[in-house]
Amino acid sequence: MTTQVSELQSTLRSANDHFESAFAKGNSAELANLYTDNAMLLPTESDFVKGKQAIGEFWQGAMNMGVKGIKLDILEIEDHGDSAVDIGEYTLSGADNQVLDKGKYLVVWKNEGGEWKLDRDMWNSNTTH
Repeated sequence: MTTQVSELQSTLRSANDHFESAFAKGNSAELANLYTDNAMLLPTESDFVKGKQAIGEFWQGAMNMGVKGIKLDILEIEDHGDSAVDIGEYTLSGADNQVLDKGKYLVVWKNEGGEWKLDRDMWNSNTTH
């Protein structure tokens, strides 16, 4: 792994830590601010969720449904200069750390003014319903 990719992995790990922390605090506004202004979510079994306000509302809805925490594990990063692709696995938890869902994700990050933000966020569950 090159130093540049290693640095980027560390930076994105810190950004994911911030995401996990904001989620654990139930702070959907803070979560929304981790995204670019034109960001989009591409959730499982749902239409696009576009823009910070809608993204904040989406995450608030997940919290209202009982999701209390999220764990993000980076598996692979591709560095594209001012953008990056992060592929990994997620675990959603509820009360008492009960596992609610596990799956995989793909995030396209953009570097805006020296700050890495989520621009496209797509995931799907490994759980069959």
